[in-house]
Amino acid sequence: MKKVALFLANGFEEIEALGTVDILRRAGIPVQTVSINNEKSVTGAHRITVLADTTFPEANFSGVDVLVLPGGMPGAKNLNEQEALKKKVKEHAEKGKIVAAICAAPMVLGGLGLLEGKKATCYPGFESELIGAKVTGDNVSIDKNIVTGKGPGLVFEFALELVETIAGAESRKEVQEGLLI
Repeated sequence: MKKVALFLANGFEEIEALGTVDILRRAGIPVQTVSINNEKSVTGAHRITVLADTTFPEANFSGVDVLVLPGGMPGAKNLNEQEALKKKVKEHAEKGKIVAAICAAPMVLGGLGLLEGKKATCYPGFESELIGAKVTGDNVSIDKNIVTGKGPGLVFEFALELVETIAGAESRKEVQEGLLI
């Protein structure tokens, strides 16, 4: 089973991060939450504090197949300012491994040149940050190893697409039915 690392920065969008973790874990997909800070405690955009599984400096990325960047502001901006994270995301994508971002977080991928010529979507108003992308405006866009989502109200669609991409259509169907979607 593919392993996932989901990154948390202060100001992250709680629904996008925790909803995605929840749905992936319902599918039996191992998810590690990683604080980009030097402490496990991370506070979201709506003042909900969570405890990440690990911190970026302590994280073990061997065997991690999928990287997920939740949005939210200033969370996405904080992700975009973390050079070690951006290096990891770029290396991961260049190896053909899956990189997913939702809401404002696709700005990180755009800034790294990872969206050049690829379909992508984001929260309305951030389209200019998707440098080189074919902006779709879709709820979720998948182009090869890049998965992007539009925003918090679409977290179920985003996370279920990840489930299908990682574990197959049958796994998605099971999770979807269990969630009454």
